[in-house]
Amino acid sequence: MALFVAIILLLFPLLPLCALLGRIKGANIMYKLFRFLGNLWLFMIGIPHKTIYECKPDPTEQYIFVANHIAYLDAVTIVSSIKHNFRPIGKHELIKVPVFGLLYKFCVVTVNRSNAQDRLRSLNDLRKVLAQGISVAVFPEGTFNMADAPLKEMYDGAFKLAVETGKKIQPIVFLDTYDRMHYKHFFTLNPGKSRAIYLAPIDPADYPGTDSKFLKCLLEKQMSAKLIAYKASWINLKYFNHS
Repeated sequence: MALFVAIILLLFPLLPLCALLGRIKGANIMYKLFRFLGNLWLFMIGIPHKTIYECKPDPTEQYIFVANHIAYLDAVTIVSSIKHNFRPIGKHELIKVPVFGLLYKFCVVTVNRSNAQDRLRSLNDLRKVLAQGISVAVFPEGTFNMADAPLKEMYDGAFKLAVETGKKIQPIVFLDTYDRMHYKHFFTLNPGKSRAIYLAPIDPADYPGTDSKFLKCLLEKQMSAKLIAYKASWINLKYFNHS
């Protein structure tokens, strides 16, 4: 963890320079730095990260990237896995973390999921991001999946955004972060493989007149089936028996 903190501190002096370039160009540059240093950090701690494309996204299109959330390491692997310019949505509490909070506020759309009004505000902020030609990334489960099911119940926000804007939903599944840095053990790292799998995107245009709940159900079935097919380690055997 000391190495991770050192990388964050290394980035901090660059924040004023990037801020001068504005929240679009400046933050895009910051994410390129995050991606490079995140991959370097993963490699140095013995967790080489690999992105596998069952379906490769179009680099010229915008997407609503969605991923399962099972471990602390997801925050690093999602940056390593997405090559588009994008902005993630994240917990507003992290703004309060010294030093890191300033970087976080500049680069992340924050949300307090326990507050309905703030959820609406964050959804509007994501609309603005998409309107500026930038993709967004969401963990629709909201917080860690602490059960033995493939996924926990998802929030509707990402799917409402897809219906409203017509942007494709691009699912990504993280197969190994649970084993590398368990959500119960923030200070424990277990070297080994890290894989992110790009699944086929869901295009709202293929389902005219549909609503957010239908898209959510479609995505949950797709991601759950794939996590079961890849035998993700946290899933209870009963789910394999019914697959």
